Amino acid sequence: MNLSITGRHMEMTDALKAYIENHVKKIKSHFDKVIDIKVVLDVEKHRHIAEVNLHANGVRIHSKESSADMYASVDAVMLKLEKQVRKYKDRINRHQQRPERPDLSYNHAIIGFQSGNGDEETEVSKEKAHHVVLREKLPMKPMTVEEAVMQLELVEDIFVVFSNAETSQINVLYARDDNTYGLIEPAY
Repeated sequence: MNLSITGRHMEMTDALKAYIENHVKKIKSHFDKVIDIKVVLDVEKHRHIAEVNLHANGVRIHSKESSADMYASVDAVMLKLEKQVRKYKDRINRHQQRPERPDLSYNHAIIGFQSGNGDEETEVSKEKAHHVVLREKLPMKPMTVEEAVMQLELVEDIFVVFSNAETSQINVLYARDDNTYGLIEPAY
């Protein structure tokens, strides 16, 4: 298990590190193989923010909480993380096992505009040049739509890209404003 504890705008004490490690041991017991746990502690004015990213058994779980005290924030984020882990474990136990398929991976890139100062005249000055700001490689595990919904709820993102286990196609599942989900499928 890789545990990474980072403090922003604050000094990390040994007592706080030990407190976090104690909480992480409880959560680690829920998984066969915990790959990575990243804890980020941040202080903004009077807010103490604790954020945890957990990668385990092919699942990514994210939690974030804030309060007036760092220990209270750590307690709250670990409680929230434990609820998410229990929810995940309950759903896994209810699902039947399907045959193993090889994991696929995909590239994820965020593209931004490169802005010029307007003084330079070039041959392509009429078009804005694009450049990749962030590139990320994520494992593309085949999952059902129900598993993708569970992953989207656990990560608290606005969308998830996955390989649909039933159709073997790449799909995008996104959260809608009315607490429902939308599914984008290719129309080959």
